[in-house]
Amino acid sequence: MKKSLLTLTLGGLGIGITEFVMMGLLPDIAKDLGISIPQAGHLISAYALGVVIGAPLLVLIAGSYPPKKILIALMLLFTGFNALSAFSPNYTMMFIARLLAGLPHGAFFGVGSVVASRIADKGKEAQSVSMMFAGLTIANILGVPLGTYIGHHFSWRYTFVIIVLVGLVTLLSLKAWMPALPAAKESDSGKQLSFFKMTESWILILMIAIGTGGLFAWYSYIAPLLTEVSGFRAEDITYVLVVAGAGMMVGNFIGGRLADRFSPARATLSLLLTMSVVLLIVHYVSGSQVMSLVMTFVTGAVAFAAASPIQMLMINTAKGSEMLAASVSQASFNIGNALGAFLGGLPLLSGYDYTWPVAVGAVMALVGASFAWMLIARGKRAGRLVLS
Repeated sequence: MKKSLLTLTLGGLGIGITEFVMMGLLPDIAKDLGISIPQAGHLISAYALGVVIGAPLLVLIAGSYPPKKILIALMLLFTGFNALSAFSPNYTMMFIARLLAGLPHGAFFGVGSVVASRIADKGKEAQSVSMMFAGLTIANILGVPLGTYIGHHFSWRYTFVIIVLVGLVTLLSLKAWMPALPAAKESDSGKQLSFFKMTESWILILMIAIGTGGLFAWYSYIAPLLTEVSGFRAEDITYVLVVAGAGMMVGNFIGGRLADRFSPARATLSLLLTMSVVLLIVHYVSGSQVMSLVMTFVTGAVAFAAASPIQMLMINTAKGSEMLAASVSQASFNIGNALGAFLGGLPLLSGYDYTWPVAVGAVMALVGASFAWMLIARGKRAGRLVLS
C-alpha cells in the first residue's frame, strides 16, 4: 500500500470509531451525564447533522487550497472536537461537541476520495478509494468493539481519548506522507455549486439516501433482531458485529475492483439490486442462528461493496466539482442513516417483529437501484459513457 493512501485509511479509522462507537456507549454516557438513553441517542443525531452541514460547507470554504492543507485542517478539527467530547461535563456541551465533531467527516472523505483517485495507478482509481474506506471497516472490526469494551469497563471518556490519539497519528502521517498536490482548478464557489444544477446530481443524492438507507434499516435494529428473533444472548452481539465488520472489509475491496473492471454506475446498480435480495433473505432466515451469522457477513459485504463505486460515480459525474460532489455523497449517506432508521422503525410501531425493518430495507435498496438504472439510461441517451 502507498503511504499516502495509508494516511487516508487512518483518517477513516478514526472517523469510523467516533461515528459507530456511540451506539454501544449510549447507556454509559446516559448514566454518567444523568440523562435518559433516548436523550443520549440525540448525540448520534447531532453527529449526523454535523456531517450533513459540514460536508458541502467546509469543501466550499476550503476549495481553493491544496488538498494536503485541507486534509490536515479537517483532521485538526476532528481531533479537537473529539477531545472536547472526552471532557464534556454535561449533556449540552456533549451535544455541541458531537455536532462539531461531525462537521469534518464528509469533507474529509470527499477530499480524500478525490486525492485517492488522483494518486492511484491508472485503472485502479476505485480500488484506491476503497483503501480509504477500509478505515471504516477496520473501525467496525476492531475499533468499535474495543472502544465499547473500554467504555463499559473503564470510562467512555477513555474511548474518546483513543479517538484523539488516532487523530494525532493521522495528522503526523498526513504531514509526512501525503504528496503536495495542486489545488483544484475549478475552485470558484459558483462553479462548484453548479453541481446542484445537474439533474444527475439529484438522482445520485436520492439514490444514495434511499438506496443505502436500506443498509441502515437493517443495521439500526440488528441487536434486537439477533436477540429477539435469532435467539442470541445480549453478550454475543459484540462478536456478531465483528462478523458484520469482517464482511464490510471484504466487500469494500470487492466493490473497488468491480467499479474499476466494469464501471462505477453498473457496479452500483448491481450491488443495490443484490442488497435488496440479500435483505429479503435476511427477513426470512433470521430465525436460524447459523443463517443469521452467514447473512450478517454477506449483508455487511454487499452493503460496503457499494461504497467505492458510489463515491467514484459521484466524482466522475461532477467534473469540475469533484470534491464538493464526493462530500455531498457522504452527507447523503448520513441522510440515509436517519431515513433507514426512521422508516425501518415504522413496522415496529405497528406491532410487527424485528424482521420487518429488514424488509423495509430491501424495498429501499430496490428503489435506490431504480435511480441507478435511471442514471445509466440518461447517460446512454446523452452519450455520457461515464454514466453507463
